[in-house]
Amino acid sequence: MIFGTNRSLSHALALVLALPAFAATLAAQSAVTPYTIDPVHSAAKFEIEHLLVSTVSGQFDKVEGTVNLDPNAPAKSSVDVVIDAASINTIGIGHDARDKHLKSPDFFDVVSFPTITFKSTSVREVSKGHLDVTGTFTMHGVTKTIDIPITQKGPVAGMQAGTFVVGFTGNLKLKRSDYGMTKMIGPIGDEVDIALNVEADAKPAK
Repeated sequence: MIFGTNRSLSHALALVLALPAFAATLAAQSAVTPYTIDPVHSAAKFEIEHLLVSTVSGQFDKVEGTVNLDPNAPAKSSVDVVIDAASINTIGIGHDARDKHLKSPDFFDVVSFPTITFKSTSVREVSKGHLDVTGTFTMHGVTKTIDIPITQKGPVAGMQAGTFVVGFTGNLKLKRSDYGMTKMIGPIGDEVDIALNVEADAKPAK
């Protein structure tokens, strides 16, 4: 293997040398550990049908929150996520005008409803690395209970010494009309496909 710099080699060796200590620390953890969602490596993506012939894609760029994780007892875990509604970012030419419209009272009305939130009420382990997370989801001033199937990867050693990182992905469908967003249903779809990609970081429990 060829490393471009001595720094890369040193970092790789440091990770290898840290693995035994990381494994021992992780195995010793019995309490819930708080992980902070990394907004740089997390996003809530979506797709919605347009004019019955194409799909508009986008994402919310600002996703923050906390995952309280017990890797040995997932049922003790919880998650609290806050999405900045004004961070909506769609894909394609002219998307700035479309994003402005989506932020308006016709759709998300980000002035009145600046955040989209999810707070778990229960976490159930379906199988190793697969969770079913139930919680209260609030969007556009409407709160409903939803279930999100989640795939978990990690925890593993983080980029910085003594840190852990864990990743979660999930997919679900929502109807925007259930949350009071009924403008232009027909030309624009009602059902929205959502893909969640979350990375969270933690320091080892002391």
